[in-house]
Amino acid sequence: MANHKSSEKRILVSAKKNAINTSRRSAVKTAAKKVLVAVESGDKAAATIAARNAESKIMKSAGKIMPKKRAARKISRLTKKVAAMA
Repeated sequence: MANHKSSEKRILVSAKKNAINTSRRSAVKTAAKKVLVAVESGDKAAATIAARNAESKIMKSAGKIMPKKRAARKISRLTKKVAAMA
């Protein structure tokens, strides 16, 4: 248990940030999975929309829950898969 007021606050703040980061990480995974499902089904319009949504979520998480280069790599790979559809 925390013995100081500031350490009690840090416990609360870190728990809150942990919940936010977990939610963001889950949202990124779900968005990426939606792109892959749309690509596998062959629906280019749905894949494009899903890729745009996934890119937004990934860039919002870049620098917070994942490194910026990893975010760029994820976006690049998803974009390549959508572009390969013809």
